[in-house]
Amino acid sequence: MRHNRDEKRFDMNVGHLRAVMANMTNDLVLAGRIRTTTPRAKLLRRYAERMITLGKDGSVHARRRAFAFMRNKIAVTRLFDAVAPQYTERKGGYTRIIKLGARPGDNAHMSFIELVGSPQEAKAVGTKPAKKVSKPAPKKTTVKASAGTEAKAAAKKTEKKAAGEAKTVKKKKAEA
Repeated sequence: MRHNRDEKRFDMNVGHLRAVMANMTNDLVLAGRIRTTTPRAKLLRRYAERMITLGKDGSVHARRRAFAFMRNKIAVTRLFDAVAPQYTERKGGYTRIIKLGARPGDNAHMSFIELVGSPQEAKAVGTKPAKKVSKPAPKKTTVKASAGTEAKAAAKKTEKKAAGEAKTVKKKKAEA
């Protein structure tokens, strides 16, 4: 019986539940938004906000505590270096749950859970997020030289031509 036990376990033992929540927290930190069932999103919010609070602390002890739960070095690094600094002025409420409706297969209530201030939020509002600056693919066409380099190239051609004419003159003299 569940007498006086108010936490949800989703029919899992505690270790399995912690592993599921850690993996979902990693995915949320790395992607910024994930789609899951509404009860899981509500439980995930608790864990994710604790990890962001640890990230705001920024100490080595906080980083070790976050790694003990998340167990993903890339996600912890992103949490401390990119995600948590966005929320230095905010005292809580780092996540948002957006309900989507029922899943067709089993009629489970689905929702998005996302970090507040993520690029997905900017798309929803209609503003453009800051884009990553990436190098365009190099074109296979040749680039025109400037006027100074064209003059140098022309001078080299004339020197080669003159050297070639001098050789032919020497050959003709040698033959004669």
